[in-house]
Amino acid sequence: MHVETIPADSHDVIAVRGARVNNLKNVDVDLPKRRLTVFTGLSGSGKSSLVFGTVAAESQRLINETYSSFVQGFMPTLARPDVDVLDGITTAILVDQERIGGNPRSTVGTITDAHAMLRILFSRLASPHIGGPNAYSFNVPSVTGSGALKVGNKKAEKTTFTRTGGMCPRCEGMGTVADMDRTALYDDTKSLNEGALTIPGYSADGWYGRIFAGAGFFDPDKPIKDFTAGELDDLLHKEPTKIKVDGINLTYEGLIPRIQKSMLSKDIDAVQPHIRAFIERAVTQSACPECGGTRLAEPARTSTIDGVSIADVAAMPITDLAEWIRGVADPGVAPLVETLSATLDSFVEIGLGYLALERPTGTLSGGEGQRVKMIRHLGSSLTDVTYVFDEPTVGLHPHDISRMNDLLLRLRDKGNTVLVVEHKPEVIAIADHVVDLGPGAGSGGGEVCYEGDVAGLERADTVTGRHLHDRAALKPQVRTPSGVLEVRGAATNNLHDVDVDIPLGVLVAVTGVAGSGKSSLIHGSVSGGDGVVAIDQTAIRGSRRSNPATYTGLLDPIRKAFAKANGVKPALFSANSEGACPVCKGAGVIYTDLVTMAGVAAPCDECDGQRFRPDVLEYRLAGGDPGEGTAASLNIAEVLALPVAQAREFFSTGEARTPAAAKILDRLADVGLGYLTLGQPLTTLSGGERQRLKLATAMADKADVYVLDEPTTGLHLADVDQLLAMLDRLVDAGKSVIVIEHHQAVMAHADWLIDLGPGAGVDGGKVVFTGTPADLVAQPSTVTGEHLAAYVG
Repeated sequence: MHVETIPADSHDVIAVRGARVNNLKNVDVDLPKRRLTVFTGLSGSGKSSLVFGTVAAESQRLINETYSSFVQGFMPTLARPDVDVLDGITTAILVDQERIGGNPRSTVGTITDAHAMLRILFSRLASPHIGGPNAYSFNVPSVTGSGALKVGNKKAEKTTFTRTGGMCPRCEGMGTVADMDRTALYDDTKSLNEGALTIPGYSADGWYGRIFAGAGFFDPDKPIKDFTAGELDDLLHKEPTKIKVDGINLTYEGLIPRIQKSMLSKDIDAVQPHIRAFIERAVTQSACPECGGTRLAEPARTSTIDGVSIADVAAMPITDLAEWIRGVADPGVAPLVETLSATLDSFVEIGLGYLALERPTGTLSGGEGQRVKMIRHLGSSLTDVTYVFDEPTVGLHPHDISRMNDLLLRLRDKGNTVLVVEHKPEVIAIADHVVDLGPGAGSGGGEVCYEGDVAGLERADTVTGRHLHDRAALKPQVRTPSGVLEVRGAATNNLHDVDVDIPLGVLVAVTGVAGSGKSSLIHGSVSGGDGVVAIDQTAIRGSRRSNPATYTGLLDPIRKAFAKANGVKPALFSANSEGACPVCKGAGVIYTDLVTMAGVAAPCDECDGQRFRPDVLEYRLAGGDPGEGTAASLNIAEVLALPVAQAREFFSTGEARTPAAAKILDRLADVGLGYLTLGQPLTTLSGGERQRLKLATAMADKADVYVLDEPTTGLHLADVDQLLAMLDRLVDAGKSVIVIEHHQAVMAHADWLIDLGPGAGVDGGKVVFTGTPADLVAQPSTVTGEHLAAYVG
């Protein structure tokens, strides 16, 4: 059949002209549709700014604008990206690396809707029948109520109301109960008036202290150890009771219920650091004795299909659950079983068959979280969609990368445009089109250095082209350990009573496929020990007022240096304190909220976006010239605009000489962040940059053992060498470094390998190899060994 060509067929590219988001320098680029395009370049070169900040952001904004203004009022308002022309964009679906919310009630089952489907299944088929789907939900409590119901002018009738929920009444659907360590709540040798309470915010002269001292249930001058049983119960457990203190009506409540409501109901990651430290010290979590950690009430636990309860089903590995679901042969629920099977098969296909639906989302690694998000799109019949991926191979063993590549190609072959930000050569190799950004990072990046196919990239004289075939060699000799850290009987998550000796004073790499138990072993048995600093993959929490200078503590010595040189107080040199511009309150921009339209941020006229009062900008500090080698004199705004590398020069000589600041700047340069400006908002940093910022900050802690969880995330091939050099410096300084890692360059460079496996989930959790990388390559007995041997050639 002859198909006539029409103008619509000519829109085969997404055309970007004049993109200036973040550090992009008027970028022009044509991205072919229905092809797989990989974006490469150093961390901070502008890849995410182009893909997420420009193309995907505009697509989302245009889609949101198709809804009525009423609906838009409930949606995030997005500003138009700073770009001249964006032509030919299609609907974008983002699969990014933002961690899935750590809400304690969120599980793998709830976030993928698999649990919702199971609840419907059980409400139809389980016996004894206990109610609708809510009766199997651990987020819905059972409630009863009674009262008079009056409709119009009719006589009021007495009525009762009941709702059956599946929530365990003891733990309120959390699965764990918190036990308080009383010694962390108070010092029993003191009285209340002497400051016996050791809870943050409960000092004797503070508000809570006055309530407890004036409640009248016990003598505030009597040491707590002399309290009677009744007085101690009133202090710790008393129900809410109305009291009067200093003529004010208040509600008194025992310490334990009050702390549970004010501190323990919040997400642990969202509370302030000093409260988090208190919670970790005072609270021990144990499985709820009533529901056994299943989160469910008695009826939901005992209502079964063929003897299997919904709690049993949620605890099964998804591979086993998929088998079980296929055995449910009731024609009344056939459509439900079909949809549920497809969802579970997607889990298995993407390599997450080892997870259970009851697994809390907060415990998933970055790579697992990203793949859980992909599940929704795998079976989708949508085509001509733009899928945008941010390093989909994070957290994947080399063994699993080919599986991820197959998925990306499958999405493309269905007629979709696939855009991938990636550093791994194995993924770059399958691209139809490559866009390489650079030449450097930060202000030194933001330009397109190469555009074309992979063969052309291999010949191109760009940082990525030169490093594409880099292969780390095995070390000729490895260091000798100074001792060992004994781990005995480790049984966290899927570990099978693991005994292993971790050598100290050397670089140890812990390897294995995703889900083999690496994080369970290290975070479960090593992190949290004395002298151990663990740098995990959790996101940095910071507002648009936070920047590298505030996050690392660098601003304190800088403020003191300015204050000393000018004879004024340090608070003037903080844009969040007395030095803030009065018009924009130190934000540097004025935000105008336009309700359903995107808000507008305009630079503040008063301070010109510099964030400080005009009189504060008069104060200057003289130091080494960041550029020329002679003395330079800068104000606080100019100092915050310096890149790390130049700020090091400035704070090394003259009146600006500040060893405390130079030390922090050295660490930032060590982790490869020499190009970041001190005042750049944290919200504009890429994922790799944030992780390295955490790393630089943690280096300040006086620790003996450093635990790093995939530090190569977001790192370009060229930066991996720099990271390895930094780890070497740490080890050579007498520290022990333990790295959980999938990158073969790190494995090859390690002194000792601990390989877990052989598979994932129930098939993992055992140590399958310990020894030097050379031993593993000589006799590759494990999956890791095979890939490492192939890598070092």
